[in-house]
Amino acid sequence: MMNETNTAFFEGIGTSLAQRLEERGFTSFTPVQEEVLKLEDKRRDMIVRAKTGSGKTLAFLLPLYDEGRLEKGSPRILILSPTRELAQQTAQEAKWLARGLDIAVATLVGGMDMSAQISDLRQGASVIVGTPGRTLDHLRKGTLDMESIHTVVLDEGDQMLDMGFRDELEAILDAATSRERTWLFSATMPLEMRKLLKKYLEEPCFLSLVEEGQQHSEIRHKVYQVPHRRKIEGLINVLLWENPKKGLIFCHTKAETVNVSRRLSEEGFAATCLNGDMTQRERNTVLSAFRKGHIALLVATNVAARGLDVPEIDKVFQLGLPEDVETFTHRSGRTGRAGERGENAIVLSPQEALTFKGMLRQTSIEVEWLDAPDSEDIRHRQREIEEHILLDGSEDETREDLMEWARRLLEMEEPEVLVSRLLEKIDSHRPAGYALKEELRREQAYRSSRSERAPKTDDAEARGGSRGPATSVLMALKPSREWNVGRVLSSICNALNVSGKDVSRIKIRGDSVQIELSPEALRRYKNNSVALEKWGFVKMEAPAERSPKPYLKSEKRGKRRIVKDRKDRQRAY
Repeated sequence: MMNETNTAFFEGIGTSLAQRLEERGFTSFTPVQEEVLKLEDKRRDMIVRAKTGSGKTLAFLLPLYDEGRLEKGSPRILILSPTRELAQQTAQEAKWLARGLDIAVATLVGGMDMSAQISDLRQGASVIVGTPGRTLDHLRKGTLDMESIHTVVLDEGDQMLDMGFRDELEAILDAATSRERTWLFSATMPLEMRKLLKKYLEEPCFLSLVEEGQQHSEIRHKVYQVPHRRKIEGLINVLLWENPKKGLIFCHTKAETVNVSRRLSEEGFAATCLNGDMTQRERNTVLSAFRKGHIALLVATNVAARGLDVPEIDKVFQLGLPEDVETFTHRSGRTGRAGERGENAIVLSPQEALTFKGMLRQTSIEVEWLDAPDSEDIRHRQREIEEHILLDGSEDETREDLMEWARRLLEMEEPEVLVSRLLEKIDSHRPAGYALKEELRREQAYRSSRSERAPKTDDAEARGGSRGPATSVLMALKPSREWNVGRVLSSICNALNVSGKDVSRIKIRGDSVQIELSPEALRRYKNNSVALEKWGFVKMEAPAERSPKPYLKSEKRGKRRIVKDRKDRQRAY
């Protein structure tokens, strides 16, 4: 039985649910759980913005379970998640919370046995947790009956849209004809999400528990600069310096996760990768090993790692420039969860660092700018750690046979010689990283000299590079993502491995974009079709001359934005 003191912690829910929370070790609600539970009218549509790791899952499960509208026999609640892993984690939460409440939960995710899922549905599951693709498969096959569903929850809705699930979401929402309310739980609110909500939600209640531009104030952000041709070596040095107990490393592509994890394994790290090419069984095995601590480093793409709720990730590492600030904050949100402190380190070349500074300019995110540690720095730190271990062993009893061995050796050799030989053995078995300092300094000096030589006549010229007149190129934009000027800038810099100063006059026209590139960026543009396509661009024939129109209306942006330069010319972004 719960005592009265503990019951007070869980005011707003029934005794059975409160007892389940106490058994699980909870002592109080998180802010997002408190805000949702104290709402007077929970039967209306709702939008909740809260950062990753804030307790959103229980924030929607607790009130839904507490109201007692989960009769067995047919689905009553549908919870949609962007990834298999997040859907499975949410289903696990839903199942332990349902114990003793006669509530059955079915999980509908790809890569798993369809017949087992059909069996769960036929046995009368009232709570359905699934990914949009597999849920729509069941809907089309007629194995999922939507007639009795009164609530749809979109968990991490922004991520589902970012992953291209808009058509699936609309088909599912259209099929839920008895839906009384739709709840959205999301960290961000991009334009495409707002359009979807306007279509399907009516006068929603809005709760926001995040500050714009700084979603993770409990996370310490660091930028490590490394030579641009030695990114992986720089990452290895950063890992040796940071020494994470459990770290998550983000890469841009599936192939990159494989290459990076293989290289880290060769360097002696306990590392493996997680990506979309793996079967669900392989992904589950990897995640289980990571959660249990058998693997210290998990290398993943944004998609594979979205929604992961792995406890005790103390550090996140990002290799290369993120697409935008939202991607940067989403990645960092894998650590510092539930009020715990965390660290987020991003590994960039000097030119990427310049672009990243521009991306952060309109935010309140504070970062610490560092050069990647050199092999000498790492060796010095490792020796300090070893000294601490050797000298701080007063509480541990030394084995008598080892003491006897030590006395016998000291009779045959000088103490300094013996100790130096033992330390040499320790040093030889410990990786010390790579010598990067001089190469990084040369690259930074080159970047600095270019900046000093660049004319300061105009903001537009400063953004357009200083190595001669810019040339205009035209590219199609892949429709799989929501494009804006900031995303185009970061993506083109990533694709061509140039800085923001080499790109100017970005003009988005519906599904295409016109960009002016410096001569160096243009040279790389001509030889990097594969990289451009990876980042969402397809080359087109450039226009013979610039459009004289004073503004451009973009279907993607939905509004005009005119910026005047110092010569009173008008250009559109």
